[in-house]
Amino acid sequence: MRKEKIDYLLYRIIDTIVDNYFAILDKLEEEIEVIEDNIISETSKKTIKSIQTLKRNMINFRKTVRPLREILNSLIRDMSDYLSDSILYFRDTYDHVIQIIEELESIRDQLSSTLDIFLTTVNNKINHVMKILTVISTIFMPITFISGIYGINFKYMPELYWKWSY
Repeated sequence: MRKEKIDYLLYRIIDTIVDNYFAILDKLEEEIEVIEDNIISETSKKTIKSIQTLKRNMINFRKTVRPLREILNSLIRDMSDYLSDSILYFRDTYDHVIQIIEELESIRDQLSSTLDIFLTTVNNKINHVMKILTVISTIFMPITFISGIYGINFKYMPELYWKWSY
């Protein structure tokens, strides 16, 4: 590396940073897989909190990567006279940054669908509880009505002594 020009050193620094971004992407994807595996069996505040934290981390990561794309683009476009031999390396790094941004978009979509799955699971559980409560109230409603009518303890009710009264 010492025998190369300064532009090669710049390339190596940027390339190392971009290569480390791939490791971060892998960690994000692993965390999403863990959340997706646990989402069906466990719907708690912890799950929604982990989804939101992961989404926030992904947004912050995206804010970090996007300027790098612009920097590399301007290096390739405006400084091509000064980056004589390393221009191909910078283009390769630029392609890697584009790939990272596309993968981040994919992760964002995956997180959105994971959140949708979580909310659907919670709604299904609520619907099941509501179905059980509806059945119980349907059973007890006529009983409550009958006990309400025949449980009146008035001595001087007008209809009390009628033939066809309550």
